[in-house]
Amino acid sequence: NNEKSVPQLLIRDLKFEKSLAKLMFSPDQENHPSKTPVKYGELIVLGYNGSLPNGDRGRRKSRFALFKRPKANGVKPSTVHIACTPQAAKAISNKDQHSISYTLSRAQTVVVEYTHDSNTDMFQIGRSTESPIDFVVTDTVPGSQSNSDTQSVQSTISRFACRIICERNPPFTARIYAAGFDSSKNIFLGEKAAKWKTSDGQMDGLTTNGVLVMHPRNGFTEDSKPGVWREISVCGNVFSLRETRSAQQRGKMVENETNQLQDGSLIDLCGATLLWRTAEGLSRTPTVKHLEALRQEINAARPQCPVGFNTLAFPSMKRKDVVDEKQPWVYLNCGHVHGYHNWGNKEERDGKDRECPMCRSVGPYVPLWLGCEAGFYVDAGPPTHAFSPCGHVCSEKTTAYWSQIPLPHGTHTFHAACPFCAHQLAGEQGYIRLIFQGPLD
Repeated sequence: NNEKSVPQLLIRDLKFEKSLAKLMFSPDQENHPSKTPVKYGELIVLGYNGSLPNGDRGRRKSRFALFKRPKANGVKPSTVHIACTPQAAKAISNKDQHSISYTLSRAQTVVVEYTHDSNTDMFQIGRSTESPIDFVVTDTVPGSQSNSDTQSVQSTISRFACRIICERNPPFTARIYAAGFDSSKNIFLGEKAAKWKTSDGQMDGLTTNGVLVMHPRNGFTEDSKPGVWREISVCGNVFSLRETRSAQQRGKMVENETNQLQDGSLIDLCGATLLWRTAEGLSRTPTVKHLEALRQEINAARPQCPVGFNTLAFPSMKRKDVVDEKQPWVYLNCGHVHGYHNWGNKEERDGKDRECPMCRSVGPYVPLWLGCEAGFYVDAGPPTHAFSPCGHVCSEKTTAYWSQIPLPHGTHTFHAACPFCAHQLAGEQGYIRLIFQGPLD
């Protein structure tokens, strides 16, 4: 009898372990351990190659996934109050209810109350670390390797920059709105902010530095083309750009466009640009595993330095900041790949320009780095091209796409930049085809 009961004890133990494992699921999965939570999409900050310089921590990271919440937290506009004084407006906007206050003058404030919406989830993005912000975004400094590089900059990103509202039911549409609710559930547009009454009697406005959005044409694929940058209002209407970022005069309303995000939409918060990828779009994107396989494939071909004849190899994805002795380097004018050497150093040219031993063309000579953030790739092609002048390597179609995108810079200029490090692109195209020399044996 005793012998028989041993296996049953084991079975009971296994059952207990299984129920224990269920309890140890992440909070998202607690309510439905059998189902994986629905993912609406991800926001990826341009300028980071897979993670923040000092590592991703909590709500401050280089990419943020939006999952369906256990309980809906979306809001929608309801009652409009016209108050005589800002004090009266404060009294109307109670801390338990979301509201947007539009100060028209010292004598008049309009308060729009918002009620709970059981069909949507709300996610907020901004510089503030207060609890209403789901994704904390700080200013991107091109090519910075540590946060100490970024702290000295006076931020132009709003503390409560924008909010994204996702439908909880298929097709899980995501829409973007300027401004986010603060800790007292209020959005406050002061006297100086651009605001107006709409034709149907509602209020609307813009934030100080604005929230700009660009939807690519043909989705986020190898056939993608840049779209037109627009500004999104607090109520989610679409406008042409103001003359400068914080001009008082709003642009023209664009009637036939919406604030609905699509795969590949870019969101600019004046200091950082985010790429929106839908869950469906990400399922077609190369994975980090795929990029790692491509890296191993290049290294397995044993490319050689045509000067030192030493074998070159791209360092592992984890070592993406330290120059390795086997690291490939490239002459940016011609694309010839070498190992590091002191050949052709022109003293009189500040040491920045070098002469390529293969073709004698003179230009910058930089180490090559693999682009590790898979969300920026428009296809799964091999890493054959590099952005100039930073040397980040990815597929040809990915370099061609990003080199055409004018990204907002400062308050009124635009320029193309490398998505992996945010460096402004240089040269005729902004990228170059790499010419590797195979092994001689």
